[in-house]
Amino acid sequence: MTMHRLPPPVVRCRFPLRLSKLGREVVVRRYSTQNAPESAYVPHISQSTKSGSIPRTRLGVASLVLSASVVSATIGYFVATRYATSASLDVPDSPKFGSPEDFTKAIAELRQTFPSDATVSTDPADLHAHGFSDNDYHPGSPHSVVVYPQSTEDVVKIVKIANKYRMPVVPYSAATSLEGQFRGHKAGGICVDLNHMDKILQINVDDSDLVCQAAVGWMEVNETLKQKGIPLFFPIDPGPGATLGGMLSTGCSGTNAVRYGTAKGEWFLNATVVLPSGEVIKTRRRSRKSAAGFDTTKLFIGAEGTLGIVTEVTIRLAPVLPINVAVVHFPDIRSATAASIEVMNQGVGIQCVELLDAVSMQAMNNYGKSTRKWPERDSLFFKFQGPTQNSLKETAAVVQRIVTKHGGTGFSLAKHEKEAEELWADRKNLYYSALTLLPGGKGITTDVCVPVSKLPELIADTQKDLDGLGLMSSIVGHVGDGNFHALLLFKTDEEFKRAKEATKRIVHRAIALDGTCTGEHGVGLGKREYLVEELGEGTVELMKTIKRAVDPLGLFNPGKLYPDPPSKKTNN
Repeated sequence: MTMHRLPPPVVRCRFPLRLSKLGREVVVRRYSTQNAPESAYVPHISQSTKSGSIPRTRLGVASLVLSASVVSATIGYFVATRYATSASLDVPDSPKFGSPEDFTKAIAELRQTFPSDATVSTDPADLHAHGFSDNDYHPGSPHSVVVYPQSTEDVVKIVKIANKYRMPVVPYSAATSLEGQFRGHKAGGICVDLNHMDKILQINVDDSDLVCQAAVGWMEVNETLKQKGIPLFFPIDPGPGATLGGMLSTGCSGTNAVRYGTAKGEWFLNATVVLPSGEVIKTRRRSRKSAAGFDTTKLFIGAEGTLGIVTEVTIRLAPVLPINVAVVHFPDIRSATAASIEVMNQGVGIQCVELLDAVSMQAMNNYGKSTRKWPERDSLFFKFQGPTQNSLKETAAVVQRIVTKHGGTGFSLAKHEKEAEELWADRKNLYYSALTLLPGGKGITTDVCVPVSKLPELIADTQKDLDGLGLMSSIVGHVGDGNFHALLLFKTDEEFKRAKEATKRIVHRAIALDGTCTGEHGVGLGKREYLVEELGEGTVELMKTIKRAVDPLGLFNPGKLYPDPPSKKTNN
């Protein structure tokens, strides 16, 4: 893979600081960034000029006087911001963007840089489509301009112009996220639509990995491997249409997480990232394991485009194994969740275990896409996986015995591959099925996760809460890993308000059980307010410190992920 090389810039800093730490004095000189050229940026990680080498950090010595030894610009900035005054620490919380005139100049320069009319768009329909979403109910804002790069080099050019004119930069691909991660900022800015960067670059069958651009979808990867007769697949399975760059950036997962974990596991081996300075890095090599320093790939997993724009990824692949699907029904959700916990503790070949409450089963019947009429009872959907058909039969026998002990009835095992696909399709279509329960209505979905043993308590308390709302609602959960979603349907503004308050109670309930506000959807705009409650002020401040070090101008996806200071509660 070709690495993109840029000349090392001069490292500059926006604030004065004299710091004595462990007997060493660091002096950071004051530099103005007002109307500064694109190179006037702190900190900028330069790349080695050795062909094919992994980029390494280097400090611009002309800007820092160190009485002891030269340290990396990133670490120096990290330490500096940690001990600087509160005024110096407020860069990402209240970044200073350019004026409307600056943005107009930036758009003109973008048009000069990318002369094709199809690359730079200010069409109002494009701006609205990229800044709003029908998938959720977070506030939206149109971007100032949408740019469609075709390469990492194009992204670098965009970012450098953004730096020059101090424009927010928001990456965009499939727009399937549910927490407002790709919303425009109220100040305007550049939306970087990566959908033209959708090529699979390399399939390494013997190494069980694949290299591709960021806008390649996980379903496209698996379909390509299937068409080529390669018995491998990428097991992380969020919503249909999700792209690998977005999946990495949100730290997503899906129904397969029981067996294969999430995007925060080892499925992303490395990434090519354009930093807020315009610098390009590759987070590590392609080898399956590495002990070379801390894992910088994971720095960008879940960062939601606030630390860099992912342009290429290398993903691990898993072998395709035989599967089968079974469905069983229960007298109540507590019995179903207790059965799922015991099944998971047997160590048998479970790829997925999904809980659907009675309302969800009713929705599937109402939707009319299923090949069968379902009993409208709390149910578990199992997907078994194993090396042979005999192993699948053994797993099914163990599961049937356990669920029967917990009151499970009507155990139904698919007789062949086509039936298994049909059964699982009912589960995957559930969101659209549920919407049919309230024609003309809309839905808010939650995304909490708790330790598996706490799941029965959380679901039971949530059901009791929702029953008193007077709203139609359903519950579906990835119960094998403690993650569940409640879909609350509404039509009126008053119903919407009740649904929003209920979702907040669900989150607080989950955090109180040592859980999380988001199991797989990410933070974006929707979950920022819960991070201090969940993680603590120290952890959140560490996240912000990293953000300041990597993006001191606060240009990358502003208003997302990081909570506002207590006195600055805003939506965007």
